[in-house]
Order: sequence, then C-alpha cells, then structure tokens
Amino acid sequence: MNKEKRYEILSRLREQNPHPETELEYTSPFELLVAVTLSAQATDVGVNKATRKLFPVANTPQAILDLGLEGLRDYIKTIGLFNSKANNVYKMCEILVNKHNSEVPENREALEALPGVGRKTANVVLNCAFGWPTIAVDTHIFRVSNRTKFAMGKDVVAVEQKLEKVVPKEFKVDVHHWLILHGRYVCTARKPKCGSCIIEDLCEFKDKTE
Repeated sequence: MNKEKRYEILSRLREQNPHPETELEYTSPFELLVAVTLSAQATDVGVNKATRKLFPVANTPQAILDLGLEGLRDYIKTIGLFNSKANNVYKMCEILVNKHNSEVPENREALEALPGVGRKTANVVLNCAFGWPTIAVDTHIFRVSNRTKFAMGKDVVAVEQKLEKVVPKEFKVDVHHWLILHGRYVCTARKPKCGSCIIEDLCEFKDKTE
C-alpha cells in the first residue's frame, strides 16, 4: 500500500461523507464521555436507546450523582456489563465534580485517569468533543486497516501508530469516523461487501467477495 493509494482511498471516503460524525447521540462533552464509556462491548444503537432516557433526566456529573448508583443502573441495565459501567460512570462523576469543576478535561492524561476511560475513549472524546486529530482504533478500524493493508499492525496500538504516521494531516480529524463506518456497513467482519465498495480497486485484500 503506497502513499498515492492511501490518499485516493481517503479522498473517496471524504467525497462520500464530507462531514462524518459518531453515531453515538450527545449534546455536550460530558454526554459524549458517558456514551463512549457505555459503548465498550456494546452497540451504538443500544447505548443511544439507554441514553435517550438517561440524558433528559441526568446529563451533568452532579445530576448523575443525585440520581444515585442504583438509579443510574436502572437507566443503563439494557447495556452489556451495566453493573461495572454504572460504577465507573458514577466514580467518574465524583472525580469530575471534585477535581475538574464538573467539566470534561481537554487533556489526555486527565481523561485516562478517569474510571472506565482508556486510550480509545480518550481519543474519541478529544476528537469528537474538542476537534483533536486523534485516531481511536476499535475492532472495525483494526479490521479495515489490516484487511485493506492500509495500516497493518498486530494490535490496536500498533494500528493507531501506523495510522498516525501514514494518514495525511488534512484527513486526520475525520479518518477514524470513515474507517469505523466503512467497517460497520461495508467491510463487515464475516463477509465484506466488496461488490458495493467504493475503494475495492484500491484495497489489497486478496479474498474479495462479489
């Protein structure tokens, strides 16, 4: 996979979707932080169903603390691993209130110090809420990057580092959205839809499907 091919792939994805956004629903950095924390090993559709009920009732750190841990659990019990996620979100809210004046910090180290927040979650928040050119690598991006040979790596950190290196600056803010959506709807895990893929002729996957 050379520089020219990568540029053409990203250009086509941009042309198809010039202003990509996360499919998680949110109206503030805090809502986004909660939604991304809840989305680990869960679908965005499932998270949105829960947060559509939760956020109108509690969408600030203090409001979630006022709801109480049990109350929070009730709202998110349809999401996988809801017990540990409720604990993490509740503790996260305590830290945000006590240490950050109830604001989501625009700082990787401070974000990753919050319960339930790893590198991927921090990257999503920095990118979507604050416009940083961070690249959050999930299973879709890992699969698409390796399968197409766009940015190969043995684990998500290696793929993130490779993407950081090979993606031109003009694409960096949006690239993780394009790759997630491509993996979710076109380059699917079991059987990629190569026949209807806009980058099929540039992709270096050998076992293409119709």
